Amino acid sequence: MKRITILVLFCLLGYVLNAQEEVTTKLKITESAQYKDEVKVGEIDVMYTSPAGKTAIVRFGKKNILLDVFNGNLDKEFFKVIKKEKKEVYKGHLSFDDEIKVFTVYSPKKKERILYCHTFNIKNNTHKKTKLFEANVKKGGGLFSGSNKRQTSFAISPNQQYIAIATDNIKKKSNSYRIHVYDTENLNLVYIKSYRDHEEQYFSHNDLIIDDEATVYSLGKLYLNGKRDKKKGKANYEFVLHKISESNTSHVNVKLENEFVRTLVISQKNDQLHLLGFYSEKDSGRLKGGCDFVISETDLTVASKKITELPQQVYEDLYGYRRGKRKKKKAKELRNFYVDYTMEDTQGNTYILAEEFYITQSYISTGMNGGYWQTVYHYDDILIMKFNANGELDWGRSIFKRANGPSYNAFLKNDELHIILNSGKNLLEKKDGRTKVSQGWFESSSLYDIVYSVDGKVAYTKIQDNKGKTYYSPYYGTFTDDKFITTTTRRKKKKFLKLE
Repeated sequence: MKRITILVLFCLLGYVLNAQEEVTTKLKITESAQYKDEVKVGEIDVMYTSPAGKTAIVRFGKKNILLDVFNGNLDKEFFKVIKKEKKEVYKGHLSFDDEIKVFTVYSPKKKERILYCHTFNIKNNTHKKTKLFEANVKKGGGLFSGSNKRQTSFAISPNQQYIAIATDNIKKKSNSYRIHVYDTENLNLVYIKSYRDHEEQYFSHNDLIIDDEATVYSLGKLYLNGKRDKKKGKANYEFVLHKISESNTSHVNVKLENEFVRTLVISQKNDQLHLLGFYSEKDSGRLKGGCDFVISETDLTVASKKITELPQQVYEDLYGYRRGKRKKKKAKELRNFYVDYTMEDTQGNTYILAEEFYITQSYISTGMNGGYWQTVYHYDDILIMKFNANGELDWGRSIFKRANGPSYNAFLKNDELHIILNSGKNLLEKKDGRTKVSQGWFESSSLYDIVYSVDGKVAYTKIQDNKGKTYYSPYYGTFTDDKFITTTTRRKKKKFLKLE
């Protein structure tokens, strides 16, 4: 026992000696007054700050939808409870100006689905529920598939006049897909268009955009045979970009050669569409580097294709100097990364952030009474890739992180990338050069702002030590008008934190 105690003390001493020197964030920090939560619902589905400075939170309970509205000083000024149907669930949202449009699916019967839009005006504190359409699905099916950590089935035009919604229309003997386009002001249907109708081939949606002329671009995977990503050592799919308007539908097939790609996102620049993502040479669950397929908007042809391996710095951030160098030399592929954020700076550069996510199960024995299976969710390393305006990889970095829940948020301010997350009070700087972002067994936590400069240099800065203070959840934050606002999901000490 004495040896174990000494060993633990040595480990703790080594941890402290290798802790990073504390640097305070350059952002201005403001905390709001404490506010009361009338109804106890922990999870936040929507958080939005309007250009006028009002902040709204939308939460879904078992029987109700809850709306909280706060003024520019983050004092609560309005609260409303909206009854919902028993089998009505949240599917996505779009926020702009003073409005939040929340989309829900109601399932009154096994094969019947109704899509609703709840419009919250946080300037006038009003709510309106609009029925968009009804659809029949195959037994147990849904309106939306191909979903991931990003919201990919709803889009709004840059001029905020049109909303596009991509849905499935899968029947027993056919697979087809639909686009609904609505006027944002009154939610009147502008047009509906079916596309990609086939008896056997499935289409898995990846991304969606709509332009100011109500033209929709829908991107996804078209499976060649069945629904498996890999067959006979090759990709069993190709990417298809559809261009859809009220009068016409066209598409281009983006074929893969020796690559596997899990997902692509659309970036629109200078009459060209950049389909950006990560590729692998082994399977779609792995990642070797970044890729960019450039598509001409006018004639929908593939103008170019760029493939770039992960830079060595990504490996060094994750594995340290020596192991990182070896893994780069062997072109080691990463695993289980899912895209979380895509954002564009003032120079036309595109940032893609992905997080490592996987699930493990272990059997916990309770003695003679048997045991139970425990499921653990892992939200681990973060990968950051910066593509320049030509679609070429500028730089790549990563964060060596461990967490058991959604833990971070990201935004661009003055063309610097900020990643806000909670970690241990002292970030552990290992001898091999890595900085581990996680919380130790006996360690309190702190809220950090990890800042990347335009050329990829990183600075770890602290916002606050959480001990004795409000614990904020940056994952639910919102960034508007150069201000990041987040709150807490814990029941006590409800406050807002503003960084600007």
